[in-house]
Amino acid sequence: MAPPFQQQQIGDGEAFTLPVRQVFFHKMGYKIAQIRLVSSHPEVYEPCDDSFALVDALLADRSNLIQHKPKLCMEVGCGSGYVITSLALLLGQESSSGFSFLPLIQTLMQFLLPDWKKRLAGLVDVIVVNPPYSVVKELPLLGLEEDGRRVIDRILPVADLLLSEKGWLYMVTLASNFPLKICLEMRQKGYASRIVLQRSTDEESLHIIKFWRESDKHDSVIVVIA
Repeated sequence: MAPPFQQQQIGDGEAFTLPVRQVFFHKMGYKIAQIRLVSSHPEVYEPCDDSFALVDALLADRSNLIQHKPKLCMEVGCGSGYVITSLALLLGQESSSGFSFLPLIQTLMQFLLPDWKKRLAGLVDVIVVNPPYSVVKELPLLGLEEDGRRVIDRILPVADLLLSEKGWLYMVTLASNFPLKICLEMRQKGYASRIVLQRSTDEESLHIIKFWRESDKHDSVIVVIA
C-alpha cells in the first residue's frame, strides 16, 4: 500500500439521464442519495469506495459549498448518478425557496451538443469527477510509462475551460497517480489545491483533491479520514 499522502496546500462524452426522485438517507445528519434508487445500467459500475469517498469529501466541505452558492454544478462521467444527486441534495437543504435539482441535472445533457464546451465555458461553479485512475499493468511491460493519468490529463484542461472565476473542482485520485505532481501542474495554470479527504482501502489509497483559482480567496478546511 502506498504511504499516506501528506496534507499540503498548493498555492466528449455520453450523458446519462439521472433520476429526479428525491429519495435519500441521512449521513452525518445530512441527506445524500440512496444507492439502491440511483440509476443503474449493466455497463455502469455501481457506487463503490471511490464514489463514497467523493461524497464524503463534499460532506466534509459542505460549509464552504453552502457559502459558495454555486449556480451551475456538473459531474463529468456521471455513471449511476450517486455523486451528483448527493451534491444536489446537500445544496438543496440550504435553500429556503425549496431547491429543485432538475435544472442542475439537466445541464449534463449539454454533453449531447457538439459545441457543449463553448456553451459552458467559464460558467461552471462546481465540477466533480471520479475518473478512471487505475494503472494499466500491461503498459510498463511494453516499455510505456503508466501512472493511471491518461483520462485525468484529458479532464484537467477541460475543467480549466469550463470553471468560472470562482469555480471549484473535486477529483478522485490514487497515490499512484502522483497527486502532488498534479497539484503542481495545476498551480502553473493558476490553481491552488488541497486534499479534502484521504482514505485507505484494502487495495488503494484514495485522495480527493479540491482545486480552485488562486484569485478566489476562501477558507478550505482540510479533513483527512482514514
